Amino acid sequence: MGATLANLLYKLGIFSARRAWLVIISWFLILAASIGLMANFSTKLSTSMSLPGTPSQLVIDDLNTSFPKASNGNAQVLLHKTNGFEFNAEDKKQILAVLKDVEALEIVAIAQDPFATEASLKKNRAKVSDGQAALDSAPAELKAAQAKLDAGKAKLDAAQAELTAGQTKLTAAKVDLEAKLAQLNPAIEQLKAANAPAAQIDPLLANLAQLNAGLTQIAKQQAAIDAGQAKIDAGQADLVAGQKKIDDGYSAIDSNKAKLAASQLILAAMKNFHTVSTDGQTANVIVMFNKPFGQIEEAELESVVAIFEADPIANVQVEYSQELTKAMPTLGGPAEIAGLVMAAIVLFVMLGTLVGAGLPVLAAILGVAVSATATLALSSVIDMTATTPMLGAMLGLAVGIDYSLFILNRHRRQLKAGMDVRESIGLANGTSGNAVVFAGLTVIIALVALNLTGVGFLGLMGNAAAVAIVVAVLVAVTFTPALLGLLGNRLVSRRERAKIALAAGEQTPVLKDPTRPVFATKRPWLAIAAVVLIMGVAAQPLASMRLGLPDGSSEPVHSTQYKSFKLAEEAFGAGFNGPLVAVASAPQQINGLQRLEFQAGVVTRIMQMPNVSAAIAAAVSSDKTKFLFQVIPVDGPASETTEKLVFALRDLSDEFKTKYGVDLGVTGAAAANIDISKKLADALPLYLGAVLLLSLLLLILVFRSILVPLIASAGFLLTVVATLGSAVAVFQWGWLGQLFDIHDPGPIMSFVPTLIIGVVFGLAMDYQLFLGSGMREAYVHGKTAKQAVNFGIHLSRPVVIAAAIIMVTVFGGFAFSEMTTIRPIGFGLAVGVLFDAFLVRLILVPALMTLVGDNAWWLPKWLDRILPDVDVEGAALERKTER
Repeated sequence: MGATLANLLYKLGIFSARRAWLVIISWFLILAASIGLMANFSTKLSTSMSLPGTPSQLVIDDLNTSFPKASNGNAQVLLHKTNGFEFNAEDKKQILAVLKDVEALEIVAIAQDPFATEASLKKNRAKVSDGQAALDSAPAELKAAQAKLDAGKAKLDAAQAELTAGQTKLTAAKVDLEAKLAQLNPAIEQLKAANAPAAQIDPLLANLAQLNAGLTQIAKQQAAIDAGQAKIDAGQADLVAGQKKIDDGYSAIDSNKAKLAASQLILAAMKNFHTVSTDGQTANVIVMFNKPFGQIEEAELESVVAIFEADPIANVQVEYSQELTKAMPTLGGPAEIAGLVMAAIVLFVMLGTLVGAGLPVLAAILGVAVSATATLALSSVIDMTATTPMLGAMLGLAVGIDYSLFILNRHRRQLKAGMDVRESIGLANGTSGNAVVFAGLTVIIALVALNLTGVGFLGLMGNAAAVAIVVAVLVAVTFTPALLGLLGNRLVSRRERAKIALAAGEQTPVLKDPTRPVFATKRPWLAIAAVVLIMGVAAQPLASMRLGLPDGSSEPVHSTQYKSFKLAEEAFGAGFNGPLVAVASAPQQINGLQRLEFQAGVVTRIMQMPNVSAAIAAAVSSDKTKFLFQVIPVDGPASETTEKLVFALRDLSDEFKTKYGVDLGVTGAAAANIDISKKLADALPLYLGAVLLLSLLLLILVFRSILVPLIASAGFLLTVVATLGSAVAVFQWGWLGQLFDIHDPGPIMSFVPTLIIGVVFGLAMDYQLFLGSGMREAYVHGKTAKQAVNFGIHLSRPVVIAAAIIMVTVFGGFAFSEMTTIRPIGFGLAVGVLFDAFLVRLILVPALMTLVGDNAWWLPKWLDRILPDVDVEGAALERKTER
């Protein structure tokens, strides 16, 4: 299998050297095409990471359909007085004018006035306080009114009794008079009928007149009694109405007590929530957009910033949160350029010619340009983060230089041995190029295996980086031979050219004393102890590793994101930078007092949780079934206490289901980051195990040995723990913080350990292949086990050291990048290569192989028969050309 590939690469190398301009022009046409595709089809890259299926993302997905407004983006703008005074009326007037201009933007729904919001909060607190005072005084007032009403009723009852007695007396008098009239009238009529004398009739008529006068008087008294009764009846009606008012007052007290109690609980939970700091010198503007961040163009965000920057307000500092100012990662910063320059210097020192030093760099840049532009062209159909093409660029530069160097170095050695230029190019491509293909395949497999984590964006990063490796390999085995063909003998210095004639008969380079013992084989136990001690110490911090995603505190200190983060932390508390969103979902509407009491109960229970600064009943959906609560932690978004709070809030779900009949979910940027970190942490052991198994199988296939793969894999595991421990010490503990601009240490970026394992595995296997294949070839051809180890070291050590130094310088350049998502990746890969190449592959593995001796190359016969013969470095091709 290896021989066939080596022959194919040999022919490809000869073809590329013979038709150099065709190959070179073809590559630049490919580059032009990929640039054209990028220009036409690339779209905005995401600056945030999401992971389908996580608890926080499930809540967001639900809100997208049931409460779309709740999923719209929002950002913070921090305003700070720089002269030590509070915001004055003129400041507020100018700020309000700016906010009106911001609200006029099509993308902005609301630009919240912090001063009006703070005043409203104070007014509501005062209103509730006044309501409590009124409620407290109401029972006494009602009691006094009741007493007054009772006194009035008593008076009316007495008047009614007196009136009733008068009515009774008057009725009796009237009856008496009417009875007398009933007797007198017939008597007078009889006398008149009998023509009685006037003297007899007149007294009776006088008596009749008196009786009628008495009846008239009684009628007048009856009218007076009736009028009194009417007054009493009206008074009774007033008493009934007054009693109703008092009864209603008591009912209102009971109702308002419940409302006021709920309102007091809601406001108590908001006690630590402010939009203007207590010293009046910092204000927080919330800009609410009318669509989610994923749908907002970068230019639209810039338009918000532009309005704030257009007319600066005297003595007012304006800073913006990450959401408004997330910049796309870019290549070409001072640190990255410095890394490339250092790599070029290493190449010049190794090769001795500027032309030779420039060739691998040119090949790497070409490969990165093609792969990066091709990746960006796919951004219109594949949702990718801004880090995705950056990882490919980082790896493409490093391995692109190394892969071209391997072929170039082999070619130079052969030229110095007197080999013909084109024949040398073909042989170098068939031998070292063959090793490059195997090495690249190893890295590609490790990167594609990132899909095993189940983390979509991480798998995509691995796929994009794998594309970069594929392109780097293709450039190395085609473009590099083409340039070598054009350069001819100019890759060697004049002094070296003069020596070529003396070595005309030699067709292969000869090593000087190739079995001379190296330190690792002379003192294996000391070498093992030293390496284990150094890497063991480096691995110690790993025990305290925490995973997370970067927040504003990890940005450069001069950046507006960092200043905004710190202003908010100082003015409102660390948790203000990472609010959580708790979402309660009810099966049916909750209205009126029931809703108020429900919200009060929820925020009160949340406030009982540890590490909660404030809980705000933030919003209710139009159908009254979704309730949003903003939870402000005491500590920052990347803190361990905030992480615990997220899981503690989710644990309330069963309690709320039983008590209120609602489901509770927790989301927000901080919660989403915590969920992603947990998912990656859970996947890390699985991925590490898969990579270790892969390394064993690959190395067994290549080296036809059991112990060599075990030793190499153990060395890789030691590299991983030492590298991750070093990353924890720098980025989480803050060691060497000034050197790497780690001013606010925090958790390790969640996907960095997985990436480091994958990439370092691929590179470690590269070095193991280059060193181990020489050892195996020497052992197969009769050298002792120890001599074979020495031979392999002397054969490949120079190029491995050079390649490792190049890797370290290129990755190290990214370790000083201003992009917080790139810096830990660059550091981890640089340190990983440093540990693996210089300590594990060049010292530890040779020392262990020296101790195990011939057993290192033992393989069961049944396994030897079924394994294919993999010729990694094209040894068969080399022997064929020698004949």
